[in-house]
Amino acid sequence: MIDTGDRILDLPLALGSGRTSNLSDYAGRWLVMYFYPKDNTPGCTTEGIEFNAVYPKIRRAGGELLGVSRDSVRSHANFCAKHGFVFDLVSDADEAVCRAFGVIKPKKLYGRDYIGIERSTFLIDPKGRVAECWRAVKVAGHAEEVLAALQKAAKAK
Repeated sequence: MIDTGDRILDLPLALGSGRTSNLSDYAGRWLVMYFYPKDNTPGCTTEGIEFNAVYPKIRRAGGELLGVSRDSVRSHANFCAKHGFVFDLVSDADEAVCRAFGVIKPKKLYGRDYIGIERSTFLIDPKGRVAECWRAVKVAGHAEEVLAALQKAAKAK
């Protein structure tokens, strides 16, 4: 499981825009990666809307933003279009990125056990190391908290 101070792996990314990328493409700038369970669910929609609202400030602080879930590229494209998200979402259908970050966890919903994504966020520095991580995230106010951490870290470097 990735933790603060760890170097991230260079993994391929399937973006909801239809493009492909690698984590190494973000080297040299700050990267906020947030992992969420499912497109178009109430909490995930709220989280996306809140990150979309702070995205211009993330960019001004020298950062980029990626949301990651197991949904398909098509689902991500529709989710972004429906809510006006201006940042990329990563389709991790094979769970390679989620497993590398240690966010796949046993969960329980309405008495049913299943394996799913634990809502988590990682702030990655320009050298590819985790500067800060948040696990078992509560959505309300989280995007602002991440933005504040990014702004503080970017000033310190």
